[in-house]
Amino acid sequence: EDILGVKGQANNGMFKVVIGKPAKMMDTDIGKEMGANTWAAFAGSDDNAVMDGDFAVRESELQPVLKSLRHDGVNIVAIHSHMTDENPRTLFLHYWGRGSTESLARSLKKTLDAQSAVK
Repeated sequence: EDILGVKGQANNGMFKVVIGKPAKMMDTDIGKEMGANTWAAFAGSDDNAVMDGDFAVRESELQPVLKSLRHDGVNIVAIHSHMTDENPRTLFLHYWGRGSTESLARSLKKTLDAQSAVK
């Protein structure tokens, strides 16, 4: 929470954060609660953890997000869409990484910042 600046939830040895990505479908606002979100789940120990998640990106944000995650050794599993007719178009990028919880959280924060920098 301190690194990401987002409140998360802990359950059964896992910690998860969810960050909304506002969009519209047929003039209806959608966001975090409707599945338009970036999320990350962490499990393991402070020194040896795994991070798994889904990144919601606009098409213009895809390459900066991919480059940031791959630079830190985070693996990309899939790139696809979850919805139709959303505006703006939202793609989803599944990822996972292994390392210390701090290094994984810092990688995620750096990637969120790279995404935010896209105009």
